[in-house]
Amino acid sequence: MRIATWEADGQSRSGVVGDAGLHAFPAGTTTLDVVRAGLPAALDLGTAALRQPAVPLDTVRLLPPLQPPTVRDFVAFEEHVEGVRKSIDGVGGVVPQWYEAPTFYFTNPYALVGAHDDVAVPPGSQQLDFELEVAVVVGRDGASLSPEQAGDHVFGYTVLNDWSARDLQRREMKVSLGPAKGKDFASTLGPWLVTADELEPHRDADGFLPLDMRVSVNGTEVGQDLLSNMGWPFEDLIAYASRGTEVRAGDVLGSGTCGNGGCLAELWGRRGRLDPPPLRPGDVVEMTVEGIGTIRNRVVAGLDLPPVRPARPRPRTRKRPA
Repeated sequence: MRIATWEADGQSRSGVVGDAGLHAFPAGTTTLDVVRAGLPAALDLGTAALRQPAVPLDTVRLLPPLQPPTVRDFVAFEEHVEGVRKSIDGVGGVVPQWYEAPTFYFTNPYALVGAHDDVAVPPGSQQLDFELEVAVVVGRDGASLSPEQAGDHVFGYTVLNDWSARDLQRREMKVSLGPAKGKDFASTLGPWLVTADELEPHRDADGFLPLDMRVSVNGTEVGQDLLSNMGWPFEDLIAYASRGTEVRAGDVLGSGTCGNGGCLAELWGRRGRLDPPPLRPGDVVEMTVEGIGTIRNRVVAGLDLPPVRPARPRPRTRKRPA
C-alpha cells in the first residue's frame, strides 16, 4: 500500500494511492495516525479508503507523506563517506570509527518539503547540493531493540533528499559539531510512504533491499547506486537509534546518501574540483527509487539576509566591576 498526503482547495488530506488516483481516509485522519495504528490496521484502512472516490494526482499538491516527530539521518554508505570526507576536510579514506557503529544526526522535522515543491537556496550559501537517500518510517514504539526485534518495527519506506549547503556545512564541522545550518533548511520526503510488505519481495539473502536509486540534474543522470550497498540494513539502524533510549511510531530514519554520485560533494572530493557545479536557481533535481517512486524539485533563489555577526573577543574578566 502507498500512503500519500496532499493539499487541494486549501485543505490537507491523507489517503492511499490507487490506479485511478488518491483515495482519502476519513476526514481528520493523518498518515501519522495511520502509522501509529500499526501496519495491519493501516492495511484495513487502506482497503476501506479504496472504496472512496478517487482524486486525480495531477489536481493536487503532494505534501510530505507524514509529519514525523523526529528525523534522524544516518551515513550508511561507505562510498559516500570516502568522497565527501575528501570534499569537506581534504582527507581521503574512511575513518575507522565509521565501521564500528552506524552514525546519525538529528535534522529538522519542520523543514520537510513535498515531492514537487520548490527548494530555496539557504541564506549565505554558494554550494547547494542534493543527497539521494531512502528513509524508513518506524511503525511501533520501542526501546533498546535488537536488530531482530527492529524488523517488526518497520512500517514502510519513502524517498529522502537531504539537501545540503556544503560551504556552510564545511565551516560548521570545523568546530567538531554539526552539521546545523548546512542541513536544516530543507529535506524532501515523498512522493508517498510505501508499506514494508510491498518491498519485502525485493529483500536479498543478506537482508538488504537491492533497489535501484538514480538522480539527475536538469535531465542528465548524475548518480546511480543500489540501496543494498548500505553498510547496515535498516533494522540495524532502528536498533542503534533505540539503543539506551527509544524510538516511536512515525520517527523517520534516513539511510544516508548512496554512493556513485548520490550527491555532488562526493564527486567534488573524487575529482578535486566543483564538477558538476553546485546547484543554482532554475536547476531541477529528480530522484527515483525502484519500488517507491520519484521526487522532483526545482531550486529557487532564497532570502538575502545580512551576514551573521562574529563572536566578540573572549572576555577574561573573573569578577564583576565594583
